[in-house]
Amino acid sequence: MAGETGGCQCGAVRFRIAGALGEASICHCRMCQKAMGGLFGPFVSVRSEDLVWTRGVQKRFQSSNRVHRGFCGDCGTPLTYEYGEAMTGLALGAFDRPADVVPVEQLAPEAAVPYFAGLANLPVHPSDEPRAAAHLAGIESLQHPDHDTPEWPPGR
Repeated sequence: MAGETGGCQCGAVRFRIAGALGEASICHCRMCQKAMGGLFGPFVSVRSEDLVWTRGVQKRFQSSNRVHRGFCGDCGTPLTYEYGEAMTGLALGAFDRPADVVPVEQLAPEAAVPYFAGLANLPVHPSDEPRAAAHLAGIESLQHPDHDTPEWPPGR
């Protein structure tokens, strides 16, 4: 899928993929859990030469002797998993169309939180349910839209 785009929540950092994406996976290791602030790390690999940063510069944290993690220095959105120079892992949630990038494997399953496998069985409360709809009606999103913009935020 060449031409995929994405970026952080605030829009300060944006990227475009000039080549094909590699395999997407989710990693359950504790390092990925902490780096993502979630239950797992969802990433897709891309050749580093095919990753074009179109706005801003990510900050990086060296999370181990071999790995750097990239993130937006303004809003904190996790963006990359960098192991070596040839390939970069991009966070699936940072893509403008994350549903287009489907994970094909799970890594470090022994570190998965015990209730992970049962999450799909939890009760579901749709956004148009009265309680949720009332809550959401008063929220105005200030995050960057899921597409490239000539400038952000608007009017600056």
